Amino acid sequence: DKPLLLKAAKDYANDLGVHANYLNRSIKEVTGKTTTAHISERLVSEAKAILQHTDWNIAEVAYALGFEYPTYFNNFFKKQTGVSPSSVRADRV
Repeated sequence: DKPLLLKAAKDYANDLGVHANYLNRSIKEVTGKTTTAHISERLVSEAKAILQHTDWNIAEVAYALGFEYPTYFNNFFKKQTGVSPSSVRADRV
C-alpha cells in the first residue's frame, strides 16, 4: 500500500512536463476552478469512498491519501465538507 504521491499542483505539473503556473492557468481557464480545488475535491471523493466501503480506521485512510498525520486529514476533510470523517463513516448505509 503506497500513499498518494501527487497532492499539489506542482506535482501534477512536473509529471506533465509543464510549469505549475501554466497548469493552474489552463485548468482555471477551462473549468473555472483552480487546480488545488480539483485536487481537494478528488481527495474528498476518494476519502468518502474509502470511509464508506472499507473498515480502515481514520489513520489508515489518512496515510493512504498521503497525509503525514491523521489530524491533518481530519482538519482538511472537515474544512472541505463541514463534517468529520468519522461522521461520514457513521452515516454509511
